[in-house]
Amino acid sequence: MFPYRDENPTNLTPYITIGIIVLTSIIWLVFQGAGSQPALARSICLYGAVPAELLGSVSKEMTIPLGRGLACVLDGNPSWHTVLTSVFLHGGWFHLIGNMWFLWVFGNNIEDSMGHARFVVFYLLCGMLAAMIQIAVQPGSAVPMVGASGAISGIMGAYLLLYPKVRVHTLVFLGFFVTTWALPAYVILVYWALLQLLGGLPLLGGAGQSGGVAFFAHIGGFIVGLAAIKLFTKRELLQAHTKPAVTVGTFNRGW
Repeated sequence: MFPYRDENPTNLTPYITIGIIVLTSIIWLVFQGAGSQPALARSICLYGAVPAELLGSVSKEMTIPLGRGLACVLDGNPSWHTVLTSVFLHGGWFHLIGNMWFLWVFGNNIEDSMGHARFVVFYLLCGMLAAMIQIAVQPGSAVPMVGASGAISGIMGAYLLLYPKVRVHTLVFLGFFVTTWALPAYVILVYWALLQLLGGLPLLGGAGQSGGVAFFAHIGGFIVGLAAIKLFTKRELLQAHTKPAVTVGTFNRGW
């Protein structure tokens, strides 16, 4: 299932959601070379979060192949700023587009519930804590982590708590047949969370990431979003957002 829009109008212009999408896209196009080498490998090596390095498991230089004759050399010095910088990097076009699409579908409503400044903090908090949870679960992994998935997972967890019954229009792939369904948000989000859990369980105790997917960053971000959203919402904004629309008629006082 792939959500493409919801029936959840906003009152505020989602400047931060749009800004994050623009900033992340610019970083991908300029700093990461739109996926071209060696810019992509260099960005991931320098600014991706490597659990083994951050937790001191790398005692001497370690070389991590990044494909096409490129490699990342770890020197064993923890670079904790990568927990933040990794949130704005991606590993490919589909990785970027998928993340930014989910951010647009769900992020604007979460921004609408808390305001612009709080949304910045919430987004970064979810992203960094999601990365920390992945690091804690797989401390020996030498695979660099990049992507906004943890932050967006937090937004999805928040959405589940605030707007569980909002209808979300979703593409459904049934073999070669593609159709659309409008489903309650809780169906889509719980289904997505279950997929992450099923994908992550076999990796417990392992050192790597299945197919390059940091499942526990997704699960962790989702839980952080669920737990933290009530601390960030503004009551007046949330009430204005959920207040039902009233249709006002026009009447002529004359006969």
